[in-house]
Amino acid sequence: MRTTIDAAGRLVVAKPLREQLGFTPGTEVDVEVVDAHLEVAIPSRVRVEAGPYGVRFTPDMSDRLSAAHVRDLIEEGRR
Repeated sequence: MRTTIDAAGRLVVAKPLREQLGFTPGTEVDVEVVDAHLEVAIPSRVRVEAGPYGVRFTPDMSDRLSAAHVRDLIEEGRR
């Protein structure tokens, strides 16, 4: 899909791609150059940290999950 960059330097992502990727207004994205290509990704909500027994995955504290949400995710994974 081809698009253009406007005078303000903004790149428009076509609606079908936004819907496929789940991009909504206000979605934060990481943008970087990888092998001379522009890579756009939704930032991970998990940090990798060194723990006393090796690396561990720690959720971003701003994204706390309720017990009900965790149960729903477990049930969804079982299907």
